[in-house]
Amino acid sequence: MALAIVLALPVLGVLGAWLGLDAQSWGTLAHQAQTVLPEYAGQSMLLLLAVGVGVVLVGGLCAAAVTLFEFPGRRSLEWALLLPLALPAYVMAYAYTDALQYSGPIQMALRELLGTRGALWPDVRSLWGAVLLFTLSLYPYVYLLARTALGERAAPMMEAARLLGASLPRRIVEVALPMARPALAAGTALALMETLADYGVGAYFGLTTFTTGIYRAWLVMEDRMAAAQLASVLLLVVALLLWAEQRAQSKLRFATARIGAAGALTARPVVLRGAARWLAWLICGGPVLLGFVLPLAWLGWLLWQEFENSSAAVFEPAYLARFGQWAWTSFQLAGLAAFAGVLVALLLGFTLRRAQAATGATQRWLGRGLAWSARAVGLGYAVPGAVVAVGILLWAGALQRALEGVPVTAWVTGTVFGLCYAYLARFSSVALQSVQSGYARVPVAVDESARLLGAKPWRLLTAIHLPLLGRSALAAALLVFVDTMKELPATLMLRPFGSDTLAVVAYQFARDERLAEAALPSVAMVVVGLVPVIILSRALRST
Repeated sequence: MALAIVLALPVLGVLGAWLGLDAQSWGTLAHQAQTVLPEYAGQSMLLLLAVGVGVVLVGGLCAAAVTLFEFPGRRSLEWALLLPLALPAYVMAYAYTDALQYSGPIQMALRELLGTRGALWPDVRSLWGAVLLFTLSLYPYVYLLARTALGERAAPMMEAARLLGASLPRRIVEVALPMARPALAAGTALALMETLADYGVGAYFGLTTFTTGIYRAWLVMEDRMAAAQLASVLLLVVALLLWAEQRAQSKLRFATARIGAAGALTARPVVLRGAARWLAWLICGGPVLLGFVLPLAWLGWLLWQEFENSSAAVFEPAYLARFGQWAWTSFQLAGLAAFAGVLVALLLGFTLRRAQAATGATQRWLGRGLAWSARAVGLGYAVPGAVVAVGILLWAGALQRALEGVPVTAWVTGTVFGLCYAYLARFSSVALQSVQSGYARVPVAVDESARLLGAKPWRLLTAIHLPLLGRSALAAALLVFVDTMKELPATLMLRPFGSDTLAVVAYQFARDERLAEAALPSVAMVVVGLVPVIILSRALRST
C-alpha cells in the first residue's frame, strides 16, 4: 500500500497545492480566470468535442465495416487499422506540416501547375489541423473496443434480425449500434484523455490548451502556483473522462453466450457487392493511408532527400554520433522504466492476490485498502505527463524548504531519478493491468497447494508465479518501454542536462523548422512503436 501511495504522490501534490492558497495565490487564480483560463478551457473543450466526433465516426465506421461486412482486403485491413497507434500524433504533425505548408513542395507544385499565387488550403498548424491529426492518430482506441464488442455477437444478432424481416439499415441502427455504444463511449474517453495529455502537437501548432499552459506557466513564467492551479483543473477534466470510461466499460455486458461453430457458419458477415464493397474498402483504407502510410512515407522521403544532398547534416558523422547518444539515452530510460514498472506491478499484483485470498476481517479490510491503492496507481496513466511533472516538482520544492542543506531538487532535476519516478507514476498502471490479467489465468488452487507444501511468500512468487506470468510480464515491459520512448512533456520538464531523448530532440528540431533532422528520431520512435502493434494485431487474429 505504501508503494501505491508513493506512486500517487504526484497527483496528490497537485491537489494539495490548493490547501496552501493565500491572498497572492487567490490573486493569481483570479488573474488567470480573467485572462488565460477562458482561452485554455475554450480551446481545450472545442478540441475535445471535435476529436470526440472524429474518432467515433472513423473508429466506429471502420469497426462496423470489418466486423459486419465482407469485402476485398477485409482481413488485411483488420490489423492494418491499428498501425496509427505506432505513430505519435506530434510525429504526424511534423510530417504533415512539412508536406502541406505554403512553402512545401506540394503547394508549390500545384501553384505552378494552376498558375496561382495564394495558399490553396488553410494552414495545417491550426485547431482544425490538430483535430484531424488527433482523429487519425487516436481512432484505433475506438476501433479496437468497438470491434471487440461487435466481433463475437453482432453477426448472429444481425442474422436473426434479417430473418425477422428487418432491413440492413434498420439492423445496423437498432441492433449493431446499441451493442457497440458502451465500447464507443469507452474508446472515445481514452482518445480524449490522450488528447488532453498531448503537448507536442499543441506546442508545435501554437494552441492554447491546458497542457501547453502548464508548461508555459512553470518554465516560461516561472509561476509555480499558476502551473499547479492549471494542472488541477486539467486533472478534474481527466477524472471526469476516466469516470465516463469506467462507467462505459462496466456496461460491456452481453446476455448471450459465445456462439459455436454451427452458429458461426450461419451468421457470417454480409457480403458487399458492386460499389458498396469499394466504399467499405475506402472507409477502412483511408485512415490507414492518411494516419500511417503517408506520414511515414514523407518522413522517409525527407531522409532520402537528405541522403542525396551532399551537404546533408543528417548523415554527417557528428549528427549520427549524436543520434546514437539520443537513442542510447532513450533506450536506457525506457529499459529502466520497464524493469522498474514490471517489478512494481509484480509486487502489487502479488500483494493484491494474497489479500483477496485472505479470510479474516482484518485481512479483508487490508484487501480493500490495497484495491483502492491499485486504483490510485491506475489513475496515473490517465494523468497527463505535464501534471505528473508538476506534482513531482511541487513535492521536491516542499522537501527542499523543509530539509535545508539537502539538495532535493538537484536529485530530481539533475539526475534520472525524477524522470524515472515520473515514468513509474504514469505507466505502472499499464504494467499492473497486464500482470493482473496474467494472474486471472493462474488458479488460486496453485497458491493453496504451495502453501500446504510449506512454500513461503517469496518462494511462491519467484518459483511458481513468475514462470507462469512470464508472457504477461514481458508484455507489460514492452508496453511501458514503448510508452516511455514516446513520452514528451514530463521528459521536457524533468530531464537532466545533456539527457535528451528521441522524443525531445524530434520536438526541438521541428520547433526550429529543421524537419529533415527531426525525421530520423521520429522514424526511430515509429519503428519501436510498431512492436506492440504487431503483437496486438496477432492477438486479435487468434481470437
